[in-house]
Amino acid sequence: MTGNFLFQAVIYLSAAIVCVPIAKRFGLSSVLGYLLAGIIIGPYLLGFIGEEGEDILHFAEFGVVMMLFLIGLEIEPKAFWRMKKTILGMGGSQVLFTVILCFLILSLLGYSWQSSVSIAMALALSSTAIVLQTLKEKNLMDTVYGASSFSILLFQDIIVIPMLAIVPLLGTASGSTSDGHDSGHSSLLDNLPIGLQTVFVLLSVVIVVLAGRYLIVPLLRVVAGTRLRELFSASTLLIVIAIAYLMELVGLSPALGAFLGGVVLATSEFKHELESNLEPFKGLLLGLFFIAVGASINFGMIIDSPVEISLMVLGVIALKGVVLYIVASIFRIKMDQKLLIAVGLAQVGEFAFVLLSFTNQLGILSREQLDLFLVITAISMTLAPLLAIFNERVILPRIGTKESEEKPMDTIDKKNKIILVGFGHFGSTVGRFLRANGVELTILDHDSSRVDLLRKLGFEVYYGDATREDLLESAGAGEADILISAIDDPEATMEMVEVLKRNYPNLKLMVRAKSRVDAYELLNAGVTNIYRESLDTSVRVAEDALHFLGHRKYTTHRQAQNFKKYDEESLRRLANKVLNSDEYIFRAREEIAQQETLLKEDLKRGNLYDDDTSWDSESMRTRINKKE
Repeated sequence: MTGNFLFQAVIYLSAAIVCVPIAKRFGLSSVLGYLLAGIIIGPYLLGFIGEEGEDILHFAEFGVVMMLFLIGLEIEPKAFWRMKKTILGMGGSQVLFTVILCFLILSLLGYSWQSSVSIAMALALSSTAIVLQTLKEKNLMDTVYGASSFSILLFQDIIVIPMLAIVPLLGTASGSTSDGHDSGHSSLLDNLPIGLQTVFVLLSVVIVVLAGRYLIVPLLRVVAGTRLRELFSASTLLIVIAIAYLMELVGLSPALGAFLGGVVLATSEFKHELESNLEPFKGLLLGLFFIAVGASINFGMIIDSPVEISLMVLGVIALKGVVLYIVASIFRIKMDQKLLIAVGLAQVGEFAFVLLSFTNQLGILSREQLDLFLVITAISMTLAPLLAIFNERVILPRIGTKESEEKPMDTIDKKNKIILVGFGHFGSTVGRFLRANGVELTILDHDSSRVDLLRKLGFEVYYGDATREDLLESAGAGEADILISAIDDPEATMEMVEVLKRNYPNLKLMVRAKSRVDAYELLNAGVTNIYRESLDTSVRVAEDALHFLGHRKYTTHRQAQNFKKYDEESLRRLANKVLNSDEYIFRAREEIAQQETLLKEDLKRGNLYDDDTSWDSESMRTRINKKE
């Protein structure tokens, strides 16, 4: 048995190490990578694992418990209360409507009411991993689409807890499966009257809450005082395991207790330490869980019924998309944002694997039903990135927020000399300063809500992707003198620069670079006017520090300007060297030493002839105070 277990562990981990990087390379989520790994090593392809792999599946299911504990840690009551309208309103409406519609359709298809409820709850959930990864990669978290999606996903993560608590009740109601397995959970309370069971269940919840406040936090303070990291890690695991075990004893879902414990500890000073200790365990165990799920997907069913399964997948995606669109309409979200929400969250999520597997263990779903909806879930998640691309490239340009407002003929050809791409925190500063000095701008931005606001404020604004040639043309790139890029996505910046260099070689580019590495890439792409967002601020911090130490204000200001000049010259000399190569490191060390030498020489020369103290009165006061 031990040899079997170790062999299975080697197979699981090897498959993950190979498949997850491949999935990430193609822009897919790590969840799909794990599922792919399970499919490959499962009984329908290579056959490395079969029924004997269930030992690892049961072990890996604890990753779900850890995930819910971490979700609980993220939910601070104050922050939740501030977002209650969108979380409870949008999230609650989406889950409720989807569950009701799925339940009715499944009932009409002949499923029992217990099975219909269980499957409907699973299908109502979307993939947190896929959606949040997409929002982060495309810098959409600060858009209406990003905020709304986050609210809906947060509600779904929370509602999983009561769903997991409801499923055992459905299992009890459904009795036993056809193969004779008992559908209920065994617990210490099974032989007690229902009223007494309820009392013990409520008491266990109260114990978790009180223990979190008056036992766990003091315990963690004692453990933290030992300064032994491994002891703190052990304490973290003990907390999660003990809470899960207590919930299991009284017949509740261990995940429910873990979530509750996380919420109780969300406001403690150990929140981030608990997260950092559990994250590696959670990630590994969840990965193993999804591999096991992938291995259990019945590909024979897909081969036998390709049309039926395709129709069910498309039906689930369409139903969820329509519900999401209606909910977004109720909350008066703009057309393009509604479409992004409807398409972005239409897939079935990773928690569906958890719920479906749980319902099968309890005898609510047959093995055939489980296989069918595992396949539907996996295929919908696989299609999610493709649907997002189709929506962005085909649907939005036709029926989303228009890329230019319809204007009378005498003003439609109006073009400004400066185009500003991006109106976030960086771009808005640039734009407001230029506008205050009488300069009219044409602004491009990918957030339609921000576009609508800017148009009302009198700015000439275009909505859309600034890497598209047709949008740049309609914004007047052919007639403009300068294009300022203030977007914070390096990949999108490089793509836009390539389009501009190819189509508008005479357009002067002024481009924001987030780091020195980004600046190197832009220089090598032919952009000469580069503005590193951290350079001026970091040099100003150092300049002020010298001033506070008593150095003359004019001298430190002049040295700061010299430093930036020397650093810009060095940047251009190093741009064509391969980053982190031996040649780059050698030349960079030489450049640093040369900069320091030049600055020291400038300082000596400046002290000999710089007598201008008329604007340096604050420095003089600092010197006088230090002497006194």
